[in-house]
Amino acid sequence: MAEPVFLYDGDCAFCTRCVEFYRRHAATEVPILPWQAADLDALGLTAAECDTAVQWARPGAEPKAGPDAIARLLRASTGHLGAWKLAGLVLSFPPVRWLAWPGYRWVARNRHRMPGGTAACSLPRG
Repeated sequence: MAEPVFLYDGDCAFCTRCVEFYRRHAATEVPILPWQAADLDALGLTAAECDTAVQWARPGAEPKAGPDAIARLLRASTGHLGAWKLAGLVLSFPPVRWLAWPGYRWVARNRHRMPGGTAACSLPRG
């Protein structure tokens, strides 16, 4: 089976800063790419899906979005005595996962207001 990939919005300064933070503080073998540089058709994704939420995808498998994708990325982390993996496991736990979705949606809608965000980070109205 093909390896997974984590996709984020490369046009969003806030998203890019979050990815840079993760890369500085965690290690993973999973490629982390802007969705604009990925073969979305091969991953079974659309630009609209990727513009709405980060994605964890692999060809032939159902993609995971938002906090579910983040949990997968964290669980794929190496090093730091497993702290990132533990965070991913906690985020995967149903009560935490259920609460994470409204928080994720709020951040996604307001990412242009977050530290490092710009007007270009705004999600399309729709």
